[in-house]
Formats: sequence, structure tokens, C-alpha cells
Amino acid sequence: MAEQIQLEIVTPEKKVLSEPVDIVVAPGEEGEFGVLHNHTPFLAKLKVGELRFRIGGTVRYIAIMGGYAEVLPNKVTVLATAAEEATDIDVIRAKAARERAERRLKEARDRLEFARAEAALQRAIARLKVAEKH
Repeated sequence: MAEQIQLEIVTPEKKVLSEPVDIVVAPGEEGEFGVLHNHTPFLAKLKVGELRFRIGGTVRYIAIMGGYAEVLPNKVTVLATAAEEATDIDVIRAKAARERAERRLKEARDRLEFARAEAALQRAIARLKVAEKH
């Protein structure tokens, strides 16, 4: 059996996850990256998207709302603005958030309103994408 790496996901509100995993795949600002045990250390800025990890034959998904990842040879620490496991996502609420964001995009009067609506849309889409994999 391959060696595992400790995955910790923390938000300002709580520790979302702390488990040994086989592999972590995260949405880096410069592109998706994967981490196995004994990886070279690095820091990465995360974008809104899907973080997934595998334990044995099971793949689990978490919606990440941006943040940073610190990769060490035996541990990955994700400091996320917000994070939700697929099992915790309220699909009806996420769909309503997507619809609101799409409406706000159409009605935006300036760059700031547009950017905020676009960010809200990205978060809603990430949550829905992760939820559908549950």
C-alpha cells in the first residue's frame, strides 16, 4: 500500500477536515495540481473550485472558495475562505444562488457589481459541481 499524506482543510470558522489520504487534487490559481506522499514543498494560491481526495477506492469532493495550500512532504494544509463537503451542500440553496448571480450579472451597472456577481456565480457553480458528485 502506498504511503498516505495528512490533509487538513481549515476555514476561519472551523476545521473542515483532518484525515490521512492517498492523493489530493486542488484547484490552484495557476492550474489544478496533485499531491502524493513525499511531495516537494510549495505554497499555492487556490481559486474557487473543486478539491478532491482519495482514500483507498473512495473519492471525496469539497467545494473550495479560494485560499492557500501549503504542501509539505507529509502534509497538505488548505487555508480556505470557505469549504463545504459534497454531503453538506444544500443543492436548492446553491441553485437559487446561481440564479441570483446570473440575474445580477445581467443587471450590473459597473465593473465592481459585475465582478461581485461573477464571483458569486463561480462559487455557486463550484458548489453545484461538487454536490452532483455525491
